[in-house]
Amino acid sequence: MRPVEIKKDIWWVGVVDWNKRNFHGYSQSPLGTTYNNYLILDEKVVLVDTVDKEFASRTFCSIAQVLQDRKIDYFVINHLEPDHAGSLALAVERYKPEKIYTSPMGEKALRAHFHASADWPVEVVPSGATLSIGKRTLHFLETRMLHWPDSMLTYVSPDKLAFTNDAFGQNMATGERFADQVDRAVLRRAMAEYYANIVLPYSPVVLKTLSTVADMGLELDMLCPDHGLIWRGAEDVRYVLEAYREFALQKPLKKAVIAYDTMWHSTESMAEAIADGLMDEGVSVRIMDLKANHHSAVMTELFDAAALVLGSPTHNNGILPLVGNLITYVKGLRPQNKIGAAFGSFGWSGECVKILTQALTDMNMEVVEPGVKAKNVPTHEALGQCVELGRKIGQAIKAKVGE
Repeated sequence: MRPVEIKKDIWWVGVVDWNKRNFHGYSQSPLGTTYNNYLILDEKVVLVDTVDKEFASRTFCSIAQVLQDRKIDYFVINHLEPDHAGSLALAVERYKPEKIYTSPMGEKALRAHFHASADWPVEVVPSGATLSIGKRTLHFLETRMLHWPDSMLTYVSPDKLAFTNDAFGQNMATGERFADQVDRAVLRRAMAEYYANIVLPYSPVVLKTLSTVADMGLELDMLCPDHGLIWRGAEDVRYVLEAYREFALQKPLKKAVIAYDTMWHSTESMAEAIADGLMDEGVSVRIMDLKANHHSAVMTELFDAAALVLGSPTHNNGILPLVGNLITYVKGLRPQNKIGAAFGSFGWSGECVKILTQALTDMNMEVVEPGVKAKNVPTHEALGQCVELGRKIGQAIKAKVGE
């Protein structure tokens, strides 16, 4: 991709990764992603973030097209995760900046990631620090744990623009650079998928940061994340800020996710019967076989759902590995305001429902009990119990979120 001027003398010099599907080894990115970094031309030239090391040559090419015969004076590093700082060492060697500005926690992360950085010209900028670069002033705001301890937001005045690193981003590989150029429904889903699988555990920090930004009275008409599309114009900025507030509050919809693995289809038939009961109560249902659905896809659906219904056969006195994997993943993301329920089939020992119920309890979900378990192939009576469990879950959902 060629560089794109996003405001007068402020350029996107990032990279589109059209083929990215496995994001950080734990989440899928079905639409690809981008690694966004930016170049500001003023009395001082500033590079904001870098890109994944694999794509260093591409961003250097874009930077060269913008720089012409000028040099880069300063780096601003908002976040040290390797997809944003992976090519930092190569950039330092190439451009030899006068200063590298980063947050207090960013300096610690920089030293830990780049062991040869002892002689780099690093300068720490805590929250509230400013830096004049000519006509513009950079304002630094620490956003610790949004989503790493080193995370920082850089606001540019008078351009009313903020570089937000991983906040407000999406995993979308597109030829467009701005959010208003793509379908809003597709964008909204990509935002939710990104938030559910990456930002969700830090929702209290999101709310605190939104309040801090509001209290600072910053004028904003452009938000530039490090992944995905750029938000431009006051209307779109309001939209994404409000979307993040809604995401962080985690108010569920009248919706349930049934996630299960099955050995000989008995647990699968139970899942479908539970879904019937939920639908009898007017609840939207998403049935997700874990052999067909990645755990991050389940988490995306669960994000706005009121209930997680887990199913597994008993296997070696436990549960099937894909269900255990999902439990570990969801527990780490700490979703709030959820109802839980368990079901499963068994051949002889039958621990599955007990194990699943305990897992849901450990995630602080309101568990609808008793769960249902069926020996070998579920009978009509057992499937009837599943339908009834679905109805009970549906009633609990309506009591929680309303009719």
